[in-house]
Amino acid sequence: MEARTTIPERMRASELLAQDSLTVADRAVPAPAADEVLIRVASVGVCGSDTHYFTHGRIGPFVVEQPLVLGHEASGVIVAVGEGVDAARIGSRVSIEPQRACRVCEQCKKGAYNLCPEMQFFATPPIDGAFAEYVTIQSDYAHDIPDSVSAHAAALMEPLSVGIWACQKAGVTAGSRVLIAGAGPIGLVTAQVARAFGATEIIITDISEERLAVAAQHGAMRALHASESVEEMTVDAFIDASGAGPAIRAGIPTVKPGGRIVLVGLGADELTLPVNLLQNRELWLTGVFRYANTWPLAIELVAAGRVNLDALVTHTFGLDDVENALMAGRIPGALKAVVEPWR
Repeated sequence: MEARTTIPERMRASELLAQDSLTVADRAVPAPAADEVLIRVASVGVCGSDTHYFTHGRIGPFVVEQPLVLGHEASGVIVAVGEGVDAARIGSRVSIEPQRACRVCEQCKKGAYNLCPEMQFFATPPIDGAFAEYVTIQSDYAHDIPDSVSAHAAALMEPLSVGIWACQKAGVTAGSRVLIAGAGPIGLVTAQVARAFGATEIIITDISEERLAVAAQHGAMRALHASESVEEMTVDAFIDASGAGPAIRAGIPTVKPGGRIVLVGLGADELTLPVNLLQNRELWLTGVFRYANTWPLAIELVAAGRVNLDALVTHTFGLDDVENALMAGRIPGALKAVVEPWR
């Protein structure tokens, strides 16, 4: 390991011990493997999956069975490198793509490494995340960011990547008409991406009047309460960022023949869908599982001012206050909470 500054031997990390049980633990600072870098964490966004692990202790088959560090939307500064990494990277400000694929399976070799069966993803049991003072990641998953990009925005390249992946799956391009269900952080960032991709009509729906009120600042051209009818709409793509069955069932009939439906939000394991409509209109229906090869574009969109991630951040917390960070979504007006480990 090569470092240009003194690295402590110990660090603080927020550990999820079990459902509804957090503690700040003393841990050894991880040493980077030959192909890794050690990052002093600057900012970590709170995702709905983090909150779900805290309140339920699991997501589907992923169960918290040992102390787990949450947080996968992260940025920081490289402070040391493994023996196989150029020491010139030390001091670089980076956005962390929080995953490690096997690189040799069928999915990895065709570029769909998000579907790698051996994927190790931050904050997914048993892999620790970034609510800690230091983390390691393979060097090529630590993406350099320009000085114009803030630490918070660098951390939120992760949810931005979800929005990019969703819009790519939906085929959003110049002149597209897009309906988005859910005006939470993912829905709002997806709206920003759709506008950056050239969509000329972007409608967003939600049950929260507060979130609908700010939707126009995040790319939406129309904001509708979910109770309003969308039956008369015709769109090229429908992207669900809510996970709500009623929203999905309302959105599908708006899609024109040959159009696309992309499910992003986490909701019920099973839904009743209008199969005849899907068949008769030859609609494309797909899900989104994370992302692949999105970071370069994400960084370009933010650096060019086409997407504003800083505007999503409404609350910041330190490591001693992670529980409040995880519950920040209940605060009126909250959009995105961020944890600053050194605060």
